[in-house]
Amino acid sequence: MSSETLKEVSPQGLASALVEKGALASDWLPAFEAVRREWFIPRVIWPGTAGGNKQHAAVNRDQDAEAWRAAVYSDIPLTTQWDDGQHHGTGKGKVPTSSNSMPTMVAAMLDDLDVSEGMKVLEIGTGTGWNAGLLAARLGDDNVASVEVDETVARAAGENLRNAGRRPLVVVGDGRLGYRGNAPYDRVIATCSVREVPAAWITQARPGAVIVAPWGPEYGGEAILRLVVGEDGTASGRFTRSSAFMSLRAQRVHKALTREYLGGKKWPADGTRSMTALSPDDIGGWAEMFAIGAQVPGAFCRPECYQDGTYTLWLHDTAVTSWATADYEPARTEYEVVQSGPRSLWDEVEAAWRWWDTQGRPGFDRFGLTVRPGGQCVWLDSPGNPVPKAA
Repeated sequence: MSSETLKEVSPQGLASALVEKGALASDWLPAFEAVRREWFIPRVIWPGTAGGNKQHAAVNRDQDAEAWRAAVYSDIPLTTQWDDGQHHGTGKGKVPTSSNSMPTMVAAMLDDLDVSEGMKVLEIGTGTGWNAGLLAARLGDDNVASVEVDETVARAAGENLRNAGRRPLVVVGDGRLGYRGNAPYDRVIATCSVREVPAAWITQARPGAVIVAPWGPEYGGEAILRLVVGEDGTASGRFTRSSAFMSLRAQRVHKALTREYLGGKKWPADGTRSMTALSPDDIGGWAEMFAIGAQVPGAFCRPECYQDGTYTLWLHDTAVTSWATADYEPARTEYEVVQSGPRSLWDEVEAAWRWWDTQGRPGFDRFGLTVRPGGQCVWLDSPGNPVPKAA
């Protein structure tokens, strides 16, 4: 049993622990006690790690009910689907594609949402249905609409909700499009991450409405965004905390394989060599990646790790025109870089990191985002201070 397992393995124990951590506001306590997490968890799950995105081996309720219940009432995420439902069995699939989120994050995001009696809420990403059940318990079934892209997941969530005595509206559809049927909404919450805030979420919301969603650039790093919708159809707000959610399916980034960048040649192919004093190890934190990604659009990174503790950090652009590598070795003060293509990706990433460093290494809470009909803009400290694009 992990260190994150609650002392009392029960709905009351979960709710009490979240209140003690400061994640769960007291006005949400009755909903968390009434809507049990276990009612929304399938027979086979893959427990995750608190604050991480790694999954442990599967736990089967039929084979080990005690371990299954301990996982359910631990403050950890639970993967419930792999590979868009194409994976079967108890082994791990390639990519987790549906889950029951970490209770601390669920509670914190609901607190960010700041609901009150009579409000109508649109949820994007029904998943197992637990979050929709909590909202329905607080606001009433008729005030909650939830959109799920996966028909099988949506069907299971609907059954879970009915078994829990809740009947919010569950709609199968593309979350980018929201759901017009119950619009306008007072609140919108997403349980999947986005790179671009869909326009429908804003147009289907009332002026003054709050939108809470995980947001992250292609490069990496992610945080919870809390937007307020303006009278003019824009939305703006700050990031509140770090997060790590599965992407909205329609906004997944296609990450080409390294061999597609090398054009059949062996590394370093036609790359240009140079040296840098910036360690690849210094740019791998979640906040650092977020700040880099906000400045370096259309790029992502991949580490290639070796048994001796060294690794190569690969940088790729999403257009499959440019790549770069930076080799990390412990105790070195200079690191070899190779770059190829029209974009000097390492130079862009290094410039972005150095900007972040000169700004005092800001955390997520100093960043914000403004969404307009023509696009979106990440800013630091205030909307009038947009984050620059790395040269």
